[in-house]
Amino acid sequence: MPVERHTNGENPLVSVVIPTYGRDEHLPAAINSVLNQQYERIELLVIDDGSPTPVATTLPEDILKDKRTEVVRHEENRGANAARNTGIRTSNGDYVAFLDDDDRWKETKLRKQVDRFSESSPETGVIYTWVKRESAAGTTISTPTAAGDVVTDLLTGTNFGQFSSVLVDTEAISDAGLPDERFPAWQDREWFFRLAQSCEFQPVTETLTYRQTGREDSITANFEQKRDIAYPLFIEKHGGLAAEHGKYYERTFLASMRRSLARSAIRAERYGEARKYFLLAFFANPLYRPVHPHLLPSLGGERTYEMAASLRRKLTETVPSK
Repeated sequence: MPVERHTNGENPLVSVVIPTYGRDEHLPAAINSVLNQQYERIELLVIDDGSPTPVATTLPEDILKDKRTEVVRHEENRGANAARNTGIRTSNGDYVAFLDDDDRWKETKLRKQVDRFSESSPETGVIYTWVKRESAAGTTISTPTAAGDVVTDLLTGTNFGQFSSVLVDTEAISDAGLPDERFPAWQDREWFFRLAQSCEFQPVTETLTYRQTGREDSITANFEQKRDIAYPLFIEKHGGLAAEHGKYYERTFLASMRRSLARSAIRAERYGEARKYFLLAFFANPLYRPVHPHLLPSLGGERTYEMAASLRRKLTETVPSK
């Protein structure tokens, strides 16, 4: 439904939610990338999800003394989405942004996203940015440009970044509901499906969000949780939406989800499982082109897949970025 723009005569308040658990070495850099934003009306909510050592005892004093910063602690670990939801419920902002505790922002991110909201129609509820991902395997940049009603883009596998890249109107959150705490992975993607049914998306076509990927403790590295919990739950929740859009989208939705699961298997070095899900993706929709570069290399196992992946990374790195 249309979202009423915030026009009370002053800049909208942006609530920034950082969920964290046991990342003392990375958290200060993430926080500083928020406090150093060129946009001034910010409240920062650091949600300590039951860290073994309370965050409030380890953060630098200058961060704790900043009046924009509040630390909220869960006495036990409840999961990243539970921490995000505590942040949303605690927030007072017109918009809510999220930052994972090992990610960071360019200093212009929030200002450009708020400006984009002011230029957009009342139906807009999400502004996203391009994302640069850095890992031991190399660097990639996600550059989607889809705008408006993006439901079919999501059904066909378009990646709009992660929680760290979006700024969301609180009215859109009220319509779509909070992030689903049952998901151990694909938490952002699942929420985007619901947001897209409630509002429109718009991009800021610049690389303003920076992610560190491939860490052993990252939820994206947990292939078994994706396979056994997130994947079947995702199909249960959104398979009907895909079917409503017709056979093509129903089959392509399955293909895109299976491709994502296969790529998670590759990162976990589960090459037999990767082969299985790439094949299942192909059988769901043989015309789904994103699976084609992976299918044949995966049949040859680790060596052939890594050779092909290395070649794709080299080709990607030659593409200029903003």
